[in-house]
Amino acid sequence: MNTSQRIWNPGPMLMNVVTRDVNVFAHYIKPENETENKILNDLAWQEGAFWGEPRSGHPEGKIIYHIHEVLQNVDKSTNSWKMRQQLRLVTILHDTFKHLEETARPRTDWSKHHSIYALNFARKYVKDQAVLDVIELHDEAFYAWRNAYSGHFDKSKLILENLRERLGKNMQLFYLFFKCDTQTGDKYQSPVHWFEQIMQDEIILTNF
Repeated sequence: MNTSQRIWNPGPMLMNVVTRDVNVFAHYIKPENETENKILNDLAWQEGAFWGEPRSGHPEGKIIYHIHEVLQNVDKSTNSWKMRQQLRLVTILHDTFKHLEETARPRTDWSKHHSIYALNFARKYVKDQAVLDVIELHDEAFYAWRNAYSGHFDKSKLILENLRERLGKNMQLFYLFFKCDTQTGDKYQSPVHWFEQIMQDEIILTNF
Protein backbone atom coordinates (compact mmCIF):
# COMPACT_ATOMS: atom_id res chain seq x y z
CA MET A 1 0.00 0.00 0.00
CA ASN A 2 1.39 3.38 -1.01
CA THR A 3 2.37 5.41 2.02
CA SER A 4 3.66 8.45 0.12
CA GLN A 5 3.42 11.64 2.14
CA ARG A 6 2.85 15.11 0.78
CA ILE A 7 5.61 17.67 1.27
CA TRP A 8 3.98 20.70 2.82
CA ASN A 9 4.62 24.03 1.11
CA PRO A 10 2.77 26.90 2.82
CA GLY A 11 3.22 29.25 -0.13
CA PRO A 12 3.54 33.04 0.04
CA MET A 13 0.04 33.81 1.37
CA LEU A 14 0.35 32.43 4.89
CA MET A 15 1.10 34.96 7.61
CA ASN A 16 2.78 34.24 10.94
CA VAL A 17 -0.08 35.56 13.05
CA VAL A 18 -3.83 35.53 12.59
CA THR A 19 -6.09 37.84 14.56
CA ARG A 20 -9.86 37.58 14.94
CA ASP A 21 -10.37 40.32 12.40
CA VAL A 22 -12.98 39.54 9.76
CA ASN A 23 -10.76 41.27 7.19
CA VAL A 24 -8.03 38.73 7.89
CA PHE A 25 -10.46 35.86 7.46
CA ALA A 26 -11.69 37.43 4.23
CA HIS A 27 -8.08 37.63 3.04
CA TYR A 28 -7.71 33.87 3.29
CA ILE A 29 -11.15 32.87 2.07
CA LYS A 30 -12.21 35.66 -0.29
CA PRO A 31 -15.96 35.13 0.29
CA GLU A 32 -17.92 34.99 -2.94
CA ASN A 33 -21.53 35.32 -1.83
CA GLU A 34 -23.82 36.37 1.01
CA THR A 35 -23.82 32.95 2.66
CA GLU A 36 -20.04 32.84 2.89
CA ASN A 37 -19.98 36.39 4.26
CA LYS A 38 -22.49 35.49 6.95
CA ILE A 39 -20.46 32.46 8.00
CA LEU A 40 -17.25 34.49 8.22
CA ASN A 41 -18.97 37.06 10.42
CA ASP A 42 -20.30 34.46 12.86
CA LEU A 43 -18.28 34.62 16.08
CA ALA A 44 -18.61 30.88 16.69
CA TRP A 45 -17.04 30.18 13.30
CA GLN A 46 -14.30 32.74 13.90
CA GLU A 47 -13.36 31.12 17.20
CA GLY A 48 -12.91 27.76 15.51
CA ALA A 49 -11.05 29.17 12.52
CA PHE A 50 -8.53 30.83 14.85
CA TRP A 51 -7.85 27.58 16.74
CA GLY A 52 -4.96 25.20 16.13
CA GLU A 53 -1.27 24.54 16.62
CA PRO A 54 1.11 22.76 14.22
CA ARG A 55 0.57 19.00 14.44
CA SER A 56 0.89 15.83 12.39
CA GLY A 57 -1.03 16.23 9.15
CA HIS A 58 -1.53 19.92 9.87
CA PRO A 59 1.86 21.64 10.12
CA GLU A 60 0.07 24.84 9.12
CA GLY A 61 -1.50 25.04 12.58
CA LYS A 62 -4.59 27.21 12.64
CA ILE A 63 -7.72 26.02 10.88
CA ILE A 64 -7.89 29.16 8.75
CA TYR A 65 -4.59 28.19 7.12
CA HIS A 66 -5.96 24.73 6.31
CA ILE A 67 -9.15 26.20 4.83
CA HIS A 68 -7.07 28.49 2.65
CA GLU A 69 -5.02 25.58 1.33
CA VAL A 70 -8.07 23.41 0.63
CA LEU A 71 -9.75 26.28 -1.22
CA GLN A 72 -6.73 26.52 -3.50
CA ASN A 73 -7.28 22.85 -4.38
CA VAL A 74 -10.99 23.42 -4.91
CA ASP A 75 -10.19 25.99 -7.60
CA LYS A 76 -8.27 23.30 -9.50
CA SER A 77 -10.65 20.40 -8.92
CA THR A 78 -13.69 21.12 -11.09
CA ASN A 79 -15.06 23.23 -13.93
CA SER A 80 -18.59 22.99 -12.53
CA TRP A 81 -19.73 26.27 -10.99
CA LYS A 82 -22.29 24.52 -8.76
CA MET A 83 -19.87 21.88 -7.51
CA ARG A 84 -17.23 24.52 -6.84
CA GLN A 85 -19.69 26.49 -4.70
CA GLN A 86 -20.63 23.31 -2.82
CA LEU A 87 -16.97 22.43 -2.25
CA ARG A 88 -16.24 25.91 -0.96
CA LEU A 89 -18.98 25.65 1.66
CA VAL A 90 -17.80 22.21 2.80
CA THR A 91 -14.24 23.54 3.01
CA ILE A 92 -15.13 26.63 5.01
CA LEU A 93 -17.10 24.56 7.53
CA HIS A 94 -15.68 21.03 7.75
CA ASP A 95 -12.90 21.45 10.36
CA THR A 96 -13.87 24.71 12.04
CA PHE A 97 -15.17 23.08 15.21
CA LYS A 98 -12.24 20.83 16.01
CA HIS A 99 -11.66 22.86 19.16
CA LEU A 100 -14.92 21.41 20.56
CA GLU A 101 -14.17 17.80 19.69
CA GLU A 102 -13.88 15.13 22.36
CA THR A 103 -10.18 14.25 22.57
CA ALA A 104 -10.43 10.97 24.52
CA ARG A 105 -9.42 7.86 22.59
CA PRO A 106 -11.05 5.55 21.90
CA ARG A 107 -14.00 7.82 21.24
CA THR A 108 -16.87 7.37 23.64
CA ASP A 109 -19.35 9.75 22.04
CA TRP A 110 -19.32 10.20 18.26
CA SER A 111 -21.85 13.04 18.58
CA LYS A 112 -18.87 15.06 19.83
CA HIS A 113 -16.90 14.53 16.62
CA HIS A 114 -15.97 17.81 14.95
CA SER A 115 -17.97 16.89 11.85
CA ILE A 116 -21.20 16.78 13.88
CA TYR A 117 -20.50 20.16 15.45
CA ALA A 118 -19.81 21.50 11.96
CA LEU A 119 -23.02 19.94 10.61
CA ASN A 120 -25.14 21.48 13.36
CA PHE A 121 -23.57 24.89 12.75
CA ALA A 122 -23.90 24.57 8.96
CA ARG A 123 -27.65 24.06 9.18
CA LYS A 124 -27.96 27.72 10.20
CA TYR A 125 -26.73 28.82 6.78
CA VAL A 126 -26.88 25.86 4.36
CA LYS A 127 -29.96 24.13 2.93
CA ASP A 128 -28.18 22.02 0.30
CA GLN A 129 -28.41 18.46 1.64
CA ALA A 130 -25.44 17.31 -0.45
CA VAL A 131 -23.23 19.89 1.25
CA LEU A 132 -24.54 18.93 4.68
CA ASP A 133 -23.94 15.23 4.00
CA VAL A 134 -20.35 15.78 2.88
CA ILE A 135 -19.65 17.95 5.93
CA GLU A 136 -20.96 15.21 8.19
CA LEU A 137 -19.18 12.34 6.41
CA HIS A 138 -16.00 14.07 5.28
CA ASP A 139 -13.63 11.86 7.34
CA GLU A 140 -15.34 8.54 6.57
CA ALA A 141 -13.17 7.63 3.57
CA PHE A 142 -10.10 8.07 5.76
CA TYR A 143 -11.64 5.84 8.43
CA ALA A 144 -12.44 3.22 5.79
CA TRP A 145 -8.82 3.28 4.59
CA ARG A 146 -7.47 3.14 8.16
CA ASN A 147 -9.56 0.08 8.94
CA ALA A 148 -8.48 -1.66 5.73
CA TYR A 149 -4.84 -0.75 6.37
CA SER A 150 -5.02 -2.29 9.87
CA GLY A 151 -6.76 -5.44 8.61
CA HIS A 152 -10.30 -4.63 9.71
CA PHE A 153 -11.76 -5.25 6.26
CA ASP A 154 -15.33 -5.87 7.39
CA LYS A 155 -15.43 -2.52 9.20
CA SER A 156 -13.93 -0.80 6.17
CA LYS A 157 -16.51 -2.38 3.88
CA LEU A 158 -19.33 -1.32 6.20
CA ILE A 159 -18.15 2.31 6.16
CA LEU A 160 -18.00 2.31 2.35
CA GLU A 161 -21.46 0.79 2.11
CA ASN A 162 -22.80 3.52 4.38
CA LEU A 163 -21.15 6.16 2.19
CA ARG A 164 -22.78 4.71 -0.92
CA GLU A 165 -26.18 4.64 0.76
CA ARG A 166 -25.94 8.15 2.19
CA LEU A 167 -24.31 9.92 -0.74
CA GLY A 168 -25.79 8.27 -3.79
CA LYS A 169 -25.30 10.57 -6.79
CA ASN A 170 -23.21 12.94 -4.64
CA MET A 171 -20.28 10.52 -4.36
CA GLN A 172 -18.29 12.62 -6.84
CA LEU A 173 -18.70 15.70 -4.65
CA PHE A 174 -17.50 13.70 -1.66
CA TYR A 175 -14.53 12.32 -3.58
CA LEU A 176 -13.42 15.73 -4.82
CA PHE A 177 -13.58 17.18 -1.34
CA PHE A 178 -11.70 14.21 0.12
CA LYS A 179 -8.93 14.76 -2.42
CA CYS A 180 -8.86 18.54 -1.93
CA ASP A 181 -8.68 18.03 1.84
CA THR A 182 -6.00 15.34 1.72
CA GLN A 183 -3.66 17.20 -0.61
CA THR A 184 -2.79 19.69 2.12
CA GLY A 185 -0.29 20.01 4.94
CA ASP A 186 1.97 16.96 5.13
CA LYS A 187 -0.80 14.38 4.93
CA TYR A 188 -0.17 10.90 3.58
CA GLN A 189 -1.75 10.42 0.15
CA SER A 190 -2.36 6.68 0.59
CA PRO A 191 -6.01 7.10 1.69
CA VAL A 192 -6.91 8.94 -1.53
CA HIS A 193 -5.04 6.47 -3.76
CA TRP A 194 -6.80 3.59 -2.01
CA PHE A 195 -10.22 5.23 -2.26
CA GLU A 196 -9.71 5.96 -5.97
CA GLN A 197 -8.88 2.31 -6.59
CA ILE A 198 -11.76 0.93 -4.51
CA MET A 199 -14.32 3.34 -5.97
CA GLN A 200 -13.00 3.64 -9.52
CA ASP A 201 -16.28 2.43 -11.03
CA GLU A 202 -18.31 4.96 -9.03
CA ILE A 203 -16.29 8.18 -9.37
CA ILE A 204 -14.57 10.16 -12.12
CA LEU A 205 -10.89 10.22 -11.25
CA THR A 206 -9.43 13.72 -11.19
CA ASN A 207 -5.83 14.89 -11.16
CA PHE A 208 -4.86 18.32 -9.83
